[in-house]
Amino acid sequence: MRLIFAAFTLLFGLSSGPAGSPAAQVEVRSPDGRLQVVVTVPSSRASPPAAPGSGSPTRLTYRLSAVGRPVLTASNAGIVIDGVDVGLDAVLGQVERRRCDPGAPSDRPPGSTPPCNLARLHLAHGRSSIDYLMEIRVFDAGVAFRYEVPGSAPRTPDEATTFQIPRGSTVWYHDLEGHYEGVHVRRAIEAVPARDWAAPPLTFKMPDSAGYAAITEAALTGYAGMALQADGRGGFAARLGHDHPVSKPYALRFPPEEAKRLAVAAPVDPPIVTPWRVVLVGRDLNALVNAQHLVIDVSPPADPQLFPEGRRAAWVKPGRAVWRFLDGGDNTIEGLKQFSDLAAKLGFEYQVVEGVWQKWSPDDLRSFVDYSRDRGVGIWLWKDSRALRDAGARRQFFDLCQSLGVVGAKIDFLDHEAKDVIDYYRALLREAASHHVMVAFHGANKPTGEPRTWPNELTREGVFGLEHRSMQAWAQHNATLPFTRYLAGPGDYTPVVFGERRRETSWAHQIATAAVFTSPLLVYGGHPQSLLDNPAAEMIRSIPSVWDETVVLPPSEIGEVAVLARRAGNTWFLAIVNGPEARTLHLRPAFLTPGRHDTLTVGDVPDDPAAVAVARAAVSRTETLTIALRPGGGFIARFSVPR
Repeated sequence: MRLIFAAFTLLFGLSSGPAGSPAAQVEVRSPDGRLQVVVTVPSSRASPPAAPGSGSPTRLTYRLSAVGRPVLTASNAGIVIDGVDVGLDAVLGQVERRRCDPGAPSDRPPGSTPPCNLARLHLAHGRSSIDYLMEIRVFDAGVAFRYEVPGSAPRTPDEATTFQIPRGSTVWYHDLEGHYEGVHVRRAIEAVPARDWAAPPLTFKMPDSAGYAAITEAALTGYAGMALQADGRGGFAARLGHDHPVSKPYALRFPPEEAKRLAVAAPVDPPIVTPWRVVLVGRDLNALVNAQHLVIDVSPPADPQLFPEGRRAAWVKPGRAVWRFLDGGDNTIEGLKQFSDLAAKLGFEYQVVEGVWQKWSPDDLRSFVDYSRDRGVGIWLWKDSRALRDAGARRQFFDLCQSLGVVGAKIDFLDHEAKDVIDYYRALLREAASHHVMVAFHGANKPTGEPRTWPNELTREGVFGLEHRSMQAWAQHNATLPFTRYLAGPGDYTPVVFGERRRETSWAHQIATAAVFTSPLLVYGGHPQSLLDNPAAEMIRSIPSVWDETVVLPPSEIGEVAVLARRAGNTWFLAIVNGPEARTLHLRPAFLTPGRHDTLTVGDVPDDPAAVAVARAAVSRTETLTIALRPGGGFIARFSVPR
């Protein structure tokens, strides 16, 4: 028996716990060896159970370290099934290990993470007949884990996972009052009050320059969404949608009876497969931002029946859009035709039309869509999600879109993460895909890998953007978002407004946000005529909506300044969003290829935030750019292919 157990330990990376303890440990490392996950199981089938009072662990736990330094200290693992926490008194059986690959490159965007190391722990609850499995995938860029529970009948799952953040860390998070539209606060982990809610991603900076990490989820389907709740002792517990407080938007739009219904945990058909709990890890902000592809890598590929070409479906076309809602304009058919004319002048691909279209006759709507298409502008139509709950109503709406040549639907007012609502997202995406209609969600939760699973979803809100007129100070918020909310995926912030809504931010800051905030459907908030009239119109026209490469440059700091170099094809952009303090940066564009690049720059005018300094130069990668930024200022440069 001793020889058999020794072989079991060597093969599966098991080790005993404290002296006299039968606890088993399973270690999984990243391919580069930097990250290490250690799962501790109270007992294994290779050893007898612990005697009462032995001091042995009584529940399943895990910890995560990077180069030997803690990222998450001992945290609870496991799942609750029909009220039973199966992480308590867990027993370890077989452990499977293998190298894993994220899948075919055609299913993933450029820059995706390399393969990972995978372990599947077969577990049993020591006091019931519930067997389950914990799967762990460790990438160089972070960790993802999930639970699977077999069965023959529906069961009701709940969460038992926690995330214990090291002492001395700084965290950034926002609450659920506005669902996923919130302003992040920065706190020392020791100062986070018990019961505070946090909408993922939650970002934290580890002490002693150990790097950054962020907690979120991926592959959310057929399950309630996850938020986090603080315990006041440095930990955050995963909480599913039925436990979340009712947000103000939901209370505004839905009757109390609906909120009560969604507050009841929902059963799940077998087998239960939870979403991935994801921890992104980076030694610096550049590594953290580029770790976000892990969310996509662990998400399932698109249904080949709906998307035979995968993410490259010919009818899925990212682009820029004009939008009348924020910055004025005539809200009539003729006024919106003028917006399509202006979109064409800008070279933008789309116009998003709010609900006024529902008051038009069918002939007027068809005429408007045809008029816009003749000018190279596709139309997206807004729709209240409450009107599409019935399957027949969904089919009728998307039939209309398809018959008219409407390219996309902006679907609003979901405002909850209960399983019922998550199932509804998928029903909408499936119906839209079957009609070759693209989708943008507003009043939405965070993205969880949809760019891979549902290529027809180009963006979603789930972000506190320029729709919020009450915001008094944007600069710090905008310098925070690239390292918090945007780690989860695209966000429809509706950037670039030159009027009073921009508050203390400068014109250059506004233009830079179009390049800093990722949204494959890049909807500009400003009136299109204001974009054409701006001295930086050439720059605005040239900013793409998708990127092939992103480099976060020093001296980026969360909430202080965001400095991103981004490449689309052969063209690089350098975009800077400054926080509330003035600063002067000295940057060398080492990301450029050798040679001299014709460069267009748009920067701040020191004494006038409602103006831009536009200049041209020839720049090489060895030169130093000196960039003066006013409080709430910004800068953007475009570098051509070298001559």
